[in-house]
Amino acid sequence: MRKILSRRLFLGLASVVTLAVSPAQAADQKLPVVATISIIADFAHVVGGDRVAVKSLVGPNGDAHVYDPSPADAKELAAAKLVLTNGLNLEGWMDRLIKASGTEAPIIVTTKGVVPRQMEAEEEAGAKQPDTADAPKMMTDPHAWQSIANAKLYVENIRDAFVAADPDGKSSYDANTDAYLGKLTELEGRVKAAFAALPESQRRVITTHDAFGYFGAAYGIEFIAPQGISTDSEATAKKVGQLIKQIRSEKIRAVFIENMTDGRLINRIAQETGVKLGGELFSDALSPANGPAATYISMIEHNVKLLTAAMAGS
Repeated sequence: MRKILSRRLFLGLASVVTLAVSPAQAADQKLPVVATISIIADFAHVVGGDRVAVKSLVGPNGDAHVYDPSPADAKELAAAKLVLTNGLNLEGWMDRLIKASGTEAPIIVTTKGVVPRQMEAEEEAGAKQPDTADAPKMMTDPHAWQSIANAKLYVENIRDAFVAADPDGKSSYDANTDAYLGKLTELEGRVKAAFAALPESQRRVITTHDAFGYFGAAYGIEFIAPQGISTDSEATAKKVGQLIKQIRSEKIRAVFIENMTDGRLINRIAQETGVKLGGELFSDALSPANGPAATYISMIEHNVKLLTAAMAGS
């Protein structure tokens, strides 16, 4: 009898312990994922749902072009089961971080399948130009997420990576992805309609750096920037002078700063041309959770609202 009671007591205690640790165990069982930028992290949150724990290295309003990884970032990579990158030469610091971390996690390039845009590299301020007419140096534009069609590829690549790492979650990842792709398709239709309603001659915009090339190509807008593809460069006096002249002669209505860049240059251009600033666009990073662009969809909606208002002159 005593043995039976002892056994029941043991089983009862075991049940209590199991109940006590289950929440912690459930948290530990989430797939640990590291994304390089907040936009990719948002895609991962949507696709993964409650089966993943996602960490973004470059946070809200952060600039991946000039990011300097910390020892804490190396620890995050070492503990991750998946690492999601943009690729297309956005994260120039990533190879060093991977090596320093010693991570064994698969490194997933989420832009797989994207057709990269090629742009002529900007000349550096003060650089001596060659005497010969050499072919211009070309650079890959890494800002592929600015096209909603490309965003769908990011999402599908993330889904495939999650299924490979966590096959038991396939039905959940598939369902989350299908629902989100539907929302992106609906968003894409609204964006195209919004810009189609504006005369083509008004669809010209000045921004801080060339982050909206994919957006412009997808929706029929010309974006012009004093800086090149990367924020880690200086606009030449010649380029700034050309922009000011162009704004005046072509009566460009829309001039914007970006959330993760120094706005002093754009403010100077606006002051010298008399063009009113159209507001702050989100290009390379989302806003904090309490901001206007805390998710990819809200980022696109925010940008479209500001762009169309400025182009229409309202």
